[in-house]
Amino acid sequence: MAKDKVVLAYSGGLDTTVIIPWLKENYDYDVIAVCVDVGQGQETEGLEERALKSGASKFYLKTVTEEFITDYIYPTLKAGAVYESTYMLGTSMARPLIAKVLIDVALQEGAVAICHGCTGKGNDQIRFELTIKALAPQLKIIAPWRIWNIQSREEEIEYCQVRGIECPIKKGDSYSRDRNIWHISHEGLDLEDPSHAPDYEKLLKLGVTPQNAPDEPTKISLQFENGVPVAINGEAMDPVALLTKLNEIGGANGIGIIDILENRVVGMKSRGIYETPGGTIMFAAHEQLSHLVWDKETFAHTQKIAVDFADLVYSGKWFTPLREALSAYVDSLNQVMTGTVNMILYKGNIIPAGTTSPNSLYSESIASFTTGDLYDHKDANGFINLFGLSMKVRGMLLGNQQ
Repeated sequence: MAKDKVVLAYSGGLDTTVIIPWLKENYDYDVIAVCVDVGQGQETEGLEERALKSGASKFYLKTVTEEFITDYIYPTLKAGAVYESTYMLGTSMARPLIAKVLIDVALQEGAVAICHGCTGKGNDQIRFELTIKALAPQLKIIAPWRIWNIQSREEEIEYCQVRGIECPIKKGDSYSRDRNIWHISHEGLDLEDPSHAPDYEKLLKLGVTPQNAPDEPTKISLQFENGVPVAINGEAMDPVALLTKLNEIGGANGIGIIDILENRVVGMKSRGIYETPGGTIMFAAHEQLSHLVWDKETFAHTQKIAVDFADLVYSGKWFTPLREALSAYVDSLNQVMTGTVNMILYKGNIIPAGTTSPNSLYSESIASFTTGDLYDHKDANGFINLFGLSMKVRGMLLGNQQ
C-alpha cells in the first residue's frame, strides 16, 4: 500500500534537513523535498543529493526568480511599500510565491500535507500558512517547531548525527540567514542583543560597508516604463539581469544596509541586519520619478496606501482581495511612471542627479521666479484670503475673548 505524501519546503539548511527523518519517523510519510529558487544563487547546489541522503523520496528544484520579480517585487515597488519605513520586505514578498509553488507540487503529486520549518516565534509560519489556507485549504499543514521536543540548533545537530545524517552546519558557526535575488537577512547570535554593534566586515555578503566603498562616486541612470525599471544606463535588460546588475553596483557602493528592530506579526520585536542594494536603488529612483509625475493629492494618498500595502505583505496576506485591489489602484497610477532617473551613488548614499519624463507635471514657466503668462502673482491675494479664511475667523474670535 502506497504511503501518503507530504511536500516539504526544503532549503537544505539544518532545520529542513532534520525535518525529513522526523517526518518519516512520526508520520510514516513519503517526503517530497521542494526547493523553490527565488534567486538564492549557489545555495541550491547539491540539494538534491543532500535531500535524498536525508531520506526524501523525491526532490524538486523549481526556479521562479523572474516570476518573483515581476509578480511580487514589482507590485510592491509600484506601491512604494516599505515596512516600518525601513524593511524592504525581501523575505515577506518571497514566502507567498514559495508557498504557491509548494501547493502546485502537492496537487501534482497528490500529497495530503505541506510541511515547513518555520519556528513558532517567527513571521514566516504565518506567511506560508495563510497562503496555503487561501489557495489550498484542503491540505494539512505540519509545523514541526510547534510540535516536536527539539529546543535548539545543538539538539538538531545531535538528532542528525545519531541517525548518520550529515549536518549542513557546525555548532555556533552561522547566523540565521535568508537570501533571494532581492536581499539577504542576518539574524541570531550576537545580533540578538540590540545594544551590540554588528560586525559588518563579518556579516555582509552582497557588498561592502560605506567606509570601504570607492572614494569616487558612481553615476547611474535607471529607466522606467509604467513604474517598472527596464534599463540601466540606457541598456535594456530583462528583470533578472537588471536586478542582478543593480545589486552589483549598489553592493560595491555600500548601498542598502540597514539595522532594524522590527515588530513581528506575533507581537515580539526582533533585530535583523538586511542588505538590499539593488532594491534600495529601485525604490529611491521610483520615488524620485513619482515626485515629477504625480500631483500633490496622488502622491500623498499613495504614501498612505504604501503603509497598508507593506503591512499586508509583511503579515502574509498577499492572496487577499484588499492586496489585489490596492495593486490594481497603484497599477493605474503607475501608468504615467515612465522616465529616466539619474543618480550618484557614493559611500552608502543615493544622491538625485536629475529626472526626466514625458509625463512630467513640472512647468518651468510656472515655477520660475520670472513672471510668465501662466501665473499672475496678484492671483495669490484672493487665494490666500480664501485659503486662510477659517484661521482668520478663529483669530478674530480669540481676539475678542482676550
